[in-house]
Amino acid sequence: MHNLDAIDLKLLEILQKKGKLTTKEIAQQVNLSPTPVYERIKRLEKEGVIKNYVALVEAEKVGKGLTVFCNVTLKEHTREIGNQFVKEILSLKHVTECYNISGDYDFKLKIMVSDMKHYQEFVINDLGSIKNIGSAHSTFVMGVIKHSYAVPLG
Repeated sequence: MHNLDAIDLKLLEILQKKGKLTTKEIAQQVNLSPTPVYERIKRLEKEGVIKNYVALVEAEKVGKGLTVFCNVTLKEHTREIGNQFVKEILSLKHVTECYNISGDYDFKLKIMVSDMKHYQEFVINDLGSIKNIGSAHSTFVMGVIKHSYAVPLG
């Protein structure tokens, strides 16, 4: 872990909850003046602790109401095949997350589409076009109980 003190951790907690706060608003919450808060945030950005700032979009409101987790096994395990799989997955816009995992499967994909019909089209046209997939097992999200982008700190 980087050399993060208690104030750095508090800044990260605040920014993970509400990234659009002004430096002045954040400074009030950590009992510092705006200048050192600004400098700390810039240092955290420069060091890569803070990777990016994004808008979190409500999936259903933009027509992506079906979330699917798909476990994928490759037919063969060579560096070339693995790299090609990763390259192709990175190009698929409906795949929002991809993890290389251990256990019975090689990869876990998070896929967001509008409905079951569009997921079927995705499987046939997109996932089906990737060579060396041995199997793909899908699990459909019926409801979200807890969802957070925040990294637990402290």
